[in-house]
Amino acid sequence: MRKISSKLAIVSLSVLLTFGFTSCEATKNANNKQKGGVIGGGVGALIGAIIGNNVGKGGNGELGAIIGGVIGGGAGVLIGNKMDKQAEKIESEVPGATVERVDNGIVVTFDENSGVYFDTNKSNINSKSQETLSKLFGIFAEYPDTNILVVGHTDSSGNEDYNLTLSQKRAEAVTNYLVNKGLAKLRFTTNWYGETQPKYDNTTAEGRAKNRRVNVAILPNDKMVEDAKKEAGE
Repeated sequence: MRKISSKLAIVSLSVLLTFGFTSCEATKNANNKQKGGVIGGGVGALIGAIIGNNVGKGGNGELGAIIGGVIGGGAGVLIGNKMDKQAEKIESEVPGATVERVDNGIVVTFDENSGVYFDTNKSNINSKSQETLSKLFGIFAEYPDTNILVVGHTDSSGNEDYNLTLSQKRAEAVTNYLVNKGLAKLRFTTNWYGETQPKYDNTTAEGRAKNRRVNVAILPNDKMVEDAKKEAGE
């Protein structure tokens, strides 16, 4: 699995207000999480947004390596500004997506009730999902200085090994669709967890539907970090 050495920054509530990106729900989420300054624990909040309630259990070391470290100061402010703009654009142009600004990344969640979903026991991208992913592709193409992490999940119904394979096929289907549209493959890391990382209660039909999800995390790449450091004089 490719390890992307992305560096993340954490931006305080006061900085976000200074740049004025509080109109979209994604940025409001960031403000709530970052109220009072820098979050402790580095990238823990971003990992938690991707895999749910099992932070600290198996598999997180690999995600941590992909997501990278934390960068602050003026460079972090500039990176946060750019990521706020991208989050706002995704939220306004991609229907059905749940968009969160967490740490200095963006987490986009699709479940079976949103714009990217899969038929039962299927992993192909259907026509409705293609429409949504095509809009997401356009935004990724507009913001090339980012890396993209795609993570697949299932609910707990059925065989655990089967669910792991199904989540792999679905995550890879999303990655392959975006790469085949023209995005650089090197920007992507694809991961999957099957039923092992539920974010919602698997004992309810609603919870199972939400657990059948694909997360897309957008992270600043090395170029964005280095450009921000130069601009900030760091």
